[in-house]
Amino acid sequence: MINRIAEFHHEMIAWRHAIHAHPETAFEEVRTADFVAARLESFGVDVHRGMARTGVIGTLRCGNGTRAIGLRADMDALDIQETNVFDHASKINGKMHACGHDGHTAMLLGAAKYLAETRNFDGVVNFIFQPAEENEGGGRVMVEEGLFEKFPCDGVYGMHNIPGIPAGQFAVRAGPMMAAFDIFEIVVEGVGAHAAMPHQGVDPVVIAAQIVIALQTVVSRFTDPMDTAVLSVTQIHGGDAFNVIPPNVTLRGTVRTFRKKLQDRIEKQIEVISRNIAAAYGADSAFRYERRYPATINSEAETQIAARAALTVAGAGNVNLNPTPAMGSEDFAFMLQAKQGCYIWLGNGNRPGSCMIHNPGYDFNDEVLPLGASYWVTLVEQQLAR
Repeated sequence: MINRIAEFHHEMIAWRHAIHAHPETAFEEVRTADFVAARLESFGVDVHRGMARTGVIGTLRCGNGTRAIGLRADMDALDIQETNVFDHASKINGKMHACGHDGHTAMLLGAAKYLAETRNFDGVVNFIFQPAEENEGGGRVMVEEGLFEKFPCDGVYGMHNIPGIPAGQFAVRAGPMMAAFDIFEIVVEGVGAHAAMPHQGVDPVVIAAQIVIALQTVVSRFTDPMDTAVLSVTQIHGGDAFNVIPPNVTLRGTVRTFRKKLQDRIEKQIEVISRNIAAAYGADSAFRYERRYPATINSEAETQIAARAALTVAGAGNVNLNPTPAMGSEDFAFMLQAKQGCYIWLGNGNRPGSCMIHNPGYDFNDEVLPLGASYWVTLVEQQLAR
């Protein structure tokens, strides 16, 4: 890693802990945005605010070059009650940085500080601090509000920490990196009745149970085993009393895919299965399907650029160039639809007792902060070399 960045490692830790202690969820990152903007301004970086409500973009120019690069970090937290008891644990009830966005923000701030000091590049760097990655699509909003028209970029790059990958290692591949994120809702409309007289109604609970079982065949029996998909029913809502058959039951769940053709087919199959099973039992059904995030697809050339920077920083033995794509999702995908780019994983460690993201006991590994910042700097200095 870069020695100068290692020298202010303690400062990056302080930044992360301050952000971690005051988590803010989607489009509410006011304090975090203030924190980020203040640091960027102190480094001498031009700051633009207000995109996607709480987004912050810092722009640093050096030399006469017109080439431009975008580096993105997400700032938002999750609606999770933190169980950690260290000093920087969340001070906001019911909210915590359980995905490491505090670390992502601190690493990009560290890169901005170093690049503003050294200015060893020729061109433009746009530091994109994005709100609302979790569920609400802040990346989509930034693109729709003209992110790349107002801040042109030849390529855009993102990074996410991954527990389970050893600290000090990276993973990146061209093509699919993260899956598309879709949601569905099925409402089974039956006929309510006394639970002791079920023959006088149409029981939506039994019908919903049949639909849940049938939906398991969408992947296991209708999807090519060489393809990849996940369909999970995650919610069942219906009824209020022990002795009443409710008039309706609602099912909700998620679908994850990498290919649009498969995504289209699964959406259709869910609708057909739920409608026909409901009709077979004398009930009606309503169906809603929403495509939240597209698949995260890395472009070939930009993946090579990112891999070269990671190899420079970590060494050949510490960069996995063919990781298995993850079925989780990422709204950086919207930026990759608008602009060529690459999304890389940074190991957060595989220590005993460490937990995966979105866990109430999670915490970002402070030891990798200089490594992530060094990757960003190396990427800029290689791509925008004088």
